[in-house]
Amino acid sequence: MRIKLKEVMEERGLTQSKLAEMTGIRQAAISEIVNNRRDTINKAHLETICKTLEITSFDDILEWD
Repeated sequence: MRIKLKEVMEERGLTQSKLAEMTGIRQAAISEIVNNRRDTINKAHLETICKTLEITSFDDILEWD
């Protein structure tokens, strides 16, 4: 599984710092998610990011390898 957060952020002109500010998630955690460097994903973080970015389907942010 790969998280397509980097692509979504680029489409919307968002930086990691701005997304961290908008979501209340640490910038370091955002960076790890964006760069797919996490072995596990915090469901609450993913839900917060989707809610903040108004993403209604996990398919819009997740890609299955």
